[in-house]
Amino acid sequence: MTVTKTSESKGHTRVQWAVTILCNFTNFTYGLQAGWMSPMTKLLQSEDSPTGRSLSDSEISWIASTPCLAAVVGVLSFIQIVDRCGRKQGILITIVLQALTWIIKMLPPSTYSLIAARAACGLAGAGCFHVVPMYVKEIAQDDIRGTLSSIFVLAQSAGILIMYAMGGYLNYYTVLWVVVGIPILAFGLFLRAPESPAYLVREGKVDEAVSTLAYLRGMSAEDKEIQGEIETLKKDDDYFKSMPEISMLTILKDKAWRKAFIIMLLIIIVHATNGAFSILNYAATIVSTSGVAMSPELQALSIPICMTVGCLITFLTIDRLGRKPILTTAFVVSAVAFTCIATTGLLQQHGWATPGWLNVVMLMLVVCSYGCGVSPIPFIAMSEVFNFQIRAKLMGYLVMLAWLMSFFQLLAFSAVTSSFGAHVSFYIFTVINMFGAIVAVILLPETKGKSVEDIEKKLRGEYS
Repeated sequence: MTVTKTSESKGHTRVQWAVTILCNFTNFTYGLQAGWMSPMTKLLQSEDSPTGRSLSDSEISWIASTPCLAAVVGVLSFIQIVDRCGRKQGILITIVLQALTWIIKMLPPSTYSLIAARAACGLAGAGCFHVVPMYVKEIAQDDIRGTLSSIFVLAQSAGILIMYAMGGYLNYYTVLWVVVGIPILAFGLFLRAPESPAYLVREGKVDEAVSTLAYLRGMSAEDKEIQGEIETLKKDDDYFKSMPEISMLTILKDKAWRKAFIIMLLIIIVHATNGAFSILNYAATIVSTSGVAMSPELQALSIPICMTVGCLITFLTIDRLGRKPILTTAFVVSAVAFTCIATTGLLQQHGWATPGWLNVVMLMLVVCSYGCGVSPIPFIAMSEVFNFQIRAKLMGYLVMLAWLMSFFQLLAFSAVTSSFGAHVSFYIFTVINMFGAIVAVILLPETKGKSVEDIEKKLRGEYS
């Protein structure tokens, strides 16, 4: 475990790690809920469906897509909750919604009850992607901030992997009984977690903020480093309280805020439309038509395994390599992989023979790149480039946009593929990922180990 030294005392990071892992039980549960649809679709459309009848493709489509739309509403709610009630309360509400998702599914299932359960999943998903990265950023010290922030997508991937494994072997209700206790346990444990020190300062609870920060850092409340962090938070809070109410117009008038928002807007659009969601839906077809012999169990588990491997790479390297090179590499690798998949598909249409294993490898690279950089880095970066006073609002708008764009990408992929062929969709994803790589290289500031003040100075051009 990392040990941090100051001039007066020795600190530790054990509490930061523990609290981060605890709050990421929400993302682990979200991974379970996101992965639930894949193994259960076959069951819901079979004669043994727990609904008493086989569900149609249209019903399955609504059940699958409901979380994206519900998350948009969820983000709008969490923008208000985290600023009025605090980050901790936002996470607790997320956990309650996740428990509600499983409880609704345990009732006699029907199309409407499953849609209601998936709506609760989407509402909770909004909290996972909006509140959790923000909370972790505000409790973590700069030198381990990236590593702690990357746990959220690792937890999500682990949840998807475990659900794929369970869903393939356990029946409908057994799966629910296994997982329903996780959010209940997480809620009880997180009640003891601290509130964000930055939020406490904003609410005028400076003494509580000092003791909380000292507890998180494993230091004395009188330590110079603790007092220095608190003074920085107070200085920022005093400055923003002296300003009129911050609106989007106010944000866009400030050069650093405007530039940060535009950069993250471009990054989040590429994140949501880079093709990963569509490729996950198309994965089974690519594998089955490749000619590569693979058992159904391994075929199902290969996707979350590759995503988890990508997450582990980021977890181990993000505070060494930085955010910018990881995200750039992930976009470039995705672009190359999509180009190969599209080209081999086009060649096969014209009678050319291509290696069956090639598309499978490219598919795994797309999924690994998504877990490594495309999925986690935008949310980590946006929590770091925005000042505390505008973080909740702008992250909320960007997360809401991500959910909307993801929903429309799935619709567009289906329409383009059916009209022009899958290779056209994949070439479009190539262009989108190359655009993302260019934005990351040219515009995205490196945030590794830097304070918001340093990042804003760079965005204003005060130093390179």
